[in-house]
Amino acid sequence: MFQGETAITIDDKGRLAVPTAHRELVASACGNRLVLTYNPFESGSLYLYPHATWERVRDQVNKLPKAKKVNRNLQLKLVGAATFVELDGNGRITVPASHRAAVGIERRAVLLGMGDKFELWSEQAHHAQIQQTVSDEDLSEELLDLQL
Repeated sequence: MFQGETAITIDDKGRLAVPTAHRELVASACGNRLVLTYNPFESGSLYLYPHATWERVRDQVNKLPKAKKVNRNLQLKLVGAATFVELDGNGRITVPASHRAAVGIERRAVLLGMGDKFELWSEQAHHAQIQQTVSDEDLSEELLDLQL
């Protein structure tokens, strides 16, 4: 289970160090193999899945009927753009330049542990997302039942 927020620096080669607090879990959960792809729901971020979790997500997405444009778009952003990344001996992964450019990640980013995956956000997009608040109009019955 991944959780927490970490400010990350991307080096000139596009590498980022996975926080030491997560490295052991990444090693045990997926043998240091992760899958990086676009977040189809919010701009400015990427998803980073453990390999086994990714396979389940990929299979679910690929089963969606291709006749619907929204399904094809989801398949394009999640499956079509997916790339395998592996932690090197220093606990770093390389984020492809195409992925970084598409979501606006430059030198500084934010890595969020989101339970079954990580989200890698551009610093600017993360700040903008955090500034948003939940209003009464946003509250569904499920949210009202939460004991926060």
